[in-house]
Amino acid sequence: MSNTAAIARNTIFSAIASLLLAGCATEAGRQPSAARPAAAEPTADDLADWPRVTSPIKPDAAMEARIREIVQGMTIEQKIGQMTQADIRKITPDEVRRFYIGSVLNGGNTQPDNTRGASFAQWRAATRKYHDAALATDMAVKIPLIWGTDAVHGHGIVSGATVFPHNMGLGATHDAALVREIAAATAKQVRATGIDWVFAPTLAVVQNIRWGRSYESFSSNPAVVRELGTAYVEGLQGRLGSDASAIATAKHFIGDGGTVRGKDRGVNLSSHADLIAVHAQGYFGALDAGAQTVMASYSSTRDFGKMHGAGHLLTDVLKNHMGFDGFVVSDWNGIAEVPGCERDHCAHAINAGIDMVMVPEKWEKFIKKTAREVNLGEIPMTRIDDAVTRILRVKMRAGLFERKPDTVVGDAGDLRARDLARRAVRESLVLLKNNGAALPLRRGAKILVVGKSANSLRNQSGGWTLNWQGMKNHNADFLTGDTILAGIREAAGAANVVFDKTASSAKVESFDAVVAVVGELPYAEMKGDIPFPETIAESRLFPEDLQVLRKVAGHGKPVITVLVSGRPLYANDLINLSDAFVAAWLPGTEGKGVADVLFRDARGAIAHDFHGRLAFQWPRTPCQSAFAKGDGEPLFALGYGLTYANPQTLARLDAPAAPGNCAQ
Repeated sequence: MSNTAAIARNTIFSAIASLLLAGCATEAGRQPSAARPAAAEPTADDLADWPRVTSPIKPDAAMEARIREIVQGMTIEQKIGQMTQADIRKITPDEVRRFYIGSVLNGGNTQPDNTRGASFAQWRAATRKYHDAALATDMAVKIPLIWGTDAVHGHGIVSGATVFPHNMGLGATHDAALVREIAAATAKQVRATGIDWVFAPTLAVVQNIRWGRSYESFSSNPAVVRELGTAYVEGLQGRLGSDASAIATAKHFIGDGGTVRGKDRGVNLSSHADLIAVHAQGYFGALDAGAQTVMASYSSTRDFGKMHGAGHLLTDVLKNHMGFDGFVVSDWNGIAEVPGCERDHCAHAINAGIDMVMVPEKWEKFIKKTAREVNLGEIPMTRIDDAVTRILRVKMRAGLFERKPDTVVGDAGDLRARDLARRAVRESLVLLKNNGAALPLRRGAKILVVGKSANSLRNQSGGWTLNWQGMKNHNADFLTGDTILAGIREAAGAANVVFDKTASSAKVESFDAVVAVVGELPYAEMKGDIPFPETIAESRLFPEDLQVLRKVAGHGKPVITVLVSGRPLYANDLINLSDAFVAAWLPGTEGKGVADVLFRDARGAIAHDFHGRLAFQWPRTPCQSAFAKGDGEPLFALGYGLTYANPQTLARLDAPAAPGNCAQ
C-alpha cells in the first residue's frame, strides 16, 4: 500500500471511529457510579438494533437430518460428554473414550506428555491418540474429537513454530491481505500438529490500555477490528473442511476490551448503543465471514451481568436474532464467574447459551452434576439437544467426520513461515520520532546496542509463547527465530556491532550510533494488567530502561530507541532522550524484520520505509490510559506514523519528574 493510500485509509478509519464514539460515554477509564439506575429489561427494539448474520456457510438439509438422527440415538451421558472440553493434562485418551468427550484443549502451559518443549513428533502422537480414542467408543455413530488451542499469533505453544507479531502490531499494518495470509499460515501450523480448532481471533476493541490483553486486540478503532477480524477468519478457515482449514473462534463475546480501568474480567459499563457501535463490530465481520465458534467473555456488561450467564446476549441476540448457528464455548473455567456456580457445574450458563463447557480439570464432576441437573429439570433436555446439535454441525462442516485421525496433514516444515513473519514485522513498525534524520542507519556503521530486549526472543515474543505468560522462556527454548540484535549484526556486520546490555562499559563516543531496545517483559491475561492507580509510565514500570538511555544520550551520537511492548505507554522521557523512536510492539520470533527497516541496503538506498500507523492512541500523560470523550488529547493520534519519505521534527515533549500514583 502506498503512503498516500495508507494515510487516506486511516483518515477514513478515524472518521468512522469518531462517528461511532461521538457522544458515547464508554466510561472505560472511569469509576462506576454508585447512583447508576438498575438495568431495564431488554425489549424487541433492543434486538432490532442488532444486525443479522449472513454467513457464507449455509445450513444443509441432509446434514441437519443426519445430526437429528445421531442426537436422537444418544444417551444423556453421551450428550453431556460432547459438551465437555478437558485439558489434556487432566484427561487420558482412554477417559475420552469412556466418557464420550467431545473436545480437548491444550492450555497455555500444557504440552504433550507434560513435556516442556515437546517435539513435533510428540504433538502428532498425542493428537492421534486422542482422536483415535474418540472414535473407539461404544456409540452407534462415532463422533470425532475437536481439539482447541490458543494459536493467537501463530502456533506459539509448539517449539519450532514461527511466531508472528501479536494483533496490536498487525493492527498497525492496516493490511487485511497480510492478516489473511498470516491466519492461513497459522491454520497450516496447527493442522500439521493434528489440531483443528484455533481460539482466535480476539475481537476486543480496547478502550483502556491498562488491560493486560491489550496486545491481543487489533485496534481501539472498531472499524479496524472489524476489517482485520474478518480477514483473519477468512484466512484461518479458508474453505472450511479442506486440509488447509482450521476452525476460527470469535472471542471474547462481548465487551472485554471496554471494562472499567481495563480490569481483566471486569465490568463494561457501555450503553446498549455503544455495545453495538464499538464492541460488537468485530463480531459482525467475523460471523459474516463464517466464524463457526464464539467464546464467551469473562467480563460483565452493565445490563446483563457476567457474560457466561447472559442469556439475552448469548441466545436472544447472538443465536436467535443474529442467526449464528455454530456453537458457543466457555472460557477456561469461565462458568465459575457466574454467581452461584462452581468450576464443575453451572445450569445457569448452559441455559444462557453456553454449548461447550471448558472445564479443564473437573470435567468428570461436571458431567455427573450436569446430568443430575437435567434429570431434575434444571436444564431442559431441549437445551442439551440444541447444544449437541450445534457442536455436531460444526464438526461436520469442518469435515471431521470424514477425516481419518492417522492422516497427517502437512509436516514439521509447515510450522515455519519466517519470510512472512519478517515481512509482517517490517510492516508493523511505527516511527514516532526521527529528528535529524537519525534513521536510516548505513550498513557498515559502528553500532552500540544496549537494552534488555535487544537479545531476547522472550521479550520480543511476549505472552502466549511456549507458555501462558511467556516469562519462563530463554533464547535456547526457541528452535527458530532471530533476536533484534541478530538483525542489527546482519545489517551492520557483526564486527561493527557491540552489545552492552546495561551500557556499563562501552564508550559511546567510539560508535557512529546507539540502538537501545527496551520495553515490557512478557505477560498475559490477569498478570498483565496495570492496576489503577499505578501510572502507565514506561520508566516507572521499568526504570532500568530510563537508566540505560541516560547513559548513552548526550554524547553527540544519535540514539535510536526501539520500544518492545504490548501496548502504547507514556514514554515522553524516553522519547526526549532519543533522536529516533520506534514502536515495535511484540514482533515475535523474526527480529531481523526490525533491522530491515532501520538500515539502508548495501547500495546506500532505503531498503524498506516505515509503513506502520498507530491503531491505538499514544498517551500524552502518565495517567492517560483511556481516550474516551473528556479524557484529553493523545500525544499521537490514530493513524500517526512518520516515514523516511515524509520527515518531520518532533519538538521536545513535556516530561515532568515521575509523578506518584494517579488521582482517584
